[in-house]
Amino acid sequence: MKLSDFDFDLPEDLIATRPAQPRSSARLLVANRGVLQDRQVLDLPDILRPGDRLVLNDTKVIPARLNGRRHRNSAQGPVSAAIEATLLDPQADGAWSALIKPLKKVKPGEEIVFSDTLSARLERIEDGQAFLRFNLSGDDFDQALDRAGSMPLPPYIAAKRPADAQDKTDYQTVWARNSGAVAAPTASLHFDEPLLQALSVRGVEFSHVTLHVGAGTFLPIKVEDVTTHKMHAEWGQVSEQAAAEIRATKAAGGRVIPVGTTALRLIESAARDGVIEAWEGETDIFIYPGFDFNVTDALMTNFHLPKSTLLMLVSALIGQDRIKSVYDHAIARKYRFFSYGDSSLLIP
Repeated sequence: MKLSDFDFDLPEDLIATRPAQPRSSARLLVANRGVLQDRQVLDLPDILRPGDRLVLNDTKVIPARLNGRRHRNSAQGPVSAAIEATLLDPQADGAWSALIKPLKKVKPGEEIVFSDTLSARLERIEDGQAFLRFNLSGDDFDQALDRAGSMPLPPYIAAKRPADAQDKTDYQTVWARNSGAVAAPTASLHFDEPLLQALSVRGVEFSHVTLHVGAGTFLPIKVEDVTTHKMHAEWGQVSEQAAAEIRATKAAGGRVIPVGTTALRLIESAARDGVIEAWEGETDIFIYPGFDFNVTDALMTNFHLPKSTLLMLVSALIGQDRIKSVYDHAIARKYRFFSYGDSSLLIP
């Protein structure tokens, strides 16, 4: 299985840099039994059935991109350098792993000042990653980070425009509650309160799980044989309640439909023995064609990058030929792609 098998040409003007407003007005391409339908996300109550269960990732994106300065005394007197830090993962000892640019401008032991209240000391550098220890913790850290940080927009958006205050709302789901992600579960960005209410009235049920999406979601695959690719691990949790709800839906003949690839990867991680159970830990599950799905009956997801692990996941779910026809249709009909783009409902 070659990386080139998952390549396609995408016109630059189809990369969305802002989401649809309102959220649920985004377009929805429904792929069901070989038939493609052009709909809108707000049509979901008409598309889904009573007894279906949507699995929602309730991770909360932190404003993980920080701009600060490193101060140093030199032979010529006080000097400083501008430093950009993107937080990646909290460590067990309270430090944070981070990407720092330019890394050569700061040394272990030096302090980076991000605001009047927030600063961090560089403890060490390993494999190109920095490990920072902040001067604050708990709620004080969260509040200072919220004031000083900006949303860590994906590289393909950040290359076109900087993050702004609107992204703190746009790049967050309406049900976000557990802080820790540095990327949004983007299929979930299409939901607003009126849509959730309409789905509930329809008889569609919801379960919440947590997967803290890491920066690894944007890392390119660097091997031609995709089966040798190693996924970046991410922390997740499926509660006993969520597992029981999903089992009950399966037993009753309802469909389990994760919203987004993160929710799908998590519930499949929790069901590797065939039945979903409560689960907590780090998952590096890599889903590509040939994977056996134990829980997922369909998937709502945005349109993904060429040669990405996410494109391999959707190919595993509905087949490489079908996903090619879905993407050819989406490009021909000018669907908007990637994190702030339109969505699809893929039914095997």
